[in-house]
Amino acid sequence: MKIAVVRTPGSNCDQDAFFALQDSLGVEARYVWHEETSLQGFDGILIPGGFTYGDYLRGGAIAARAPVIDEVRRFAADGRPVLGICNGFQILTEAGILPGALVRNAERRFLCMNAHIKAVDCKSPWTRDCDGVLSIPIAHNEGRYIADDEDVRRLEGEGLVAFVYCDASGGPAEAPNGSTHSIAGILNSGRNVLGMMPHPERASSPILGGDDGLRILRGFSAANLV
Repeated sequence: MKIAVVRTPGSNCDQDAFFALQDSLGVEARYVWHEETSLQGFDGILIPGGFTYGDYLRGGAIAARAPVIDEVRRFAADGRPVLGICNGFQILTEAGILPGALVRNAERRFLCMNAHIKAVDCKSPWTRDCDGVLSIPIAHNEGRYIADDEDVRRLEGEGLVAFVYCDASGGPAEAPNGSTHSIAGILNSGRNVLGMMPHPERASSPILGGDDGLRILRGFSAANLV
């Protein structure tokens, strides 16, 4: 299995993602520049966090127009695994691959902390190994997920909310960034695309303080590849 780690000007979590995939998960990872127009030979895509193009206009707005995004759309349509983390999640929503938007945190300040999240169900490749509470770092300024009422009802009704923020025991908790219904991550209708604000690549080894993030990253290996 070979995973493309997309690099765009302003990405700053690409190396974290690369080493989490290759050293901790044990899959082959390769950096791919955002101007690439073909990802032939890759089995999945990871769009890492950062501040692409300085988050001008909105987080991910410019990067969502990069040539490589056409390949992301193709992978998504083909049922191949795509993971967008933090700024990567913003890019997926800005590109229309996932619904909704990521806007300024409710208290309008940057958040950098560990957060507790839990999977809403375990039916996707990304969540099937995620029973119980996970401790995953967050680091964002525009991480508050919003969507119109119809999209929220559809996401919740179709089981497409992947993760929600919770307390340490798994009980309900208000999202630290004010996200609608405490949403921390969502899936596309095929459940092969995951966008999430918390950083699983930063919780991929005990030396980093925990490896709960590996339970999410294993979705690359669990996905049914075509």
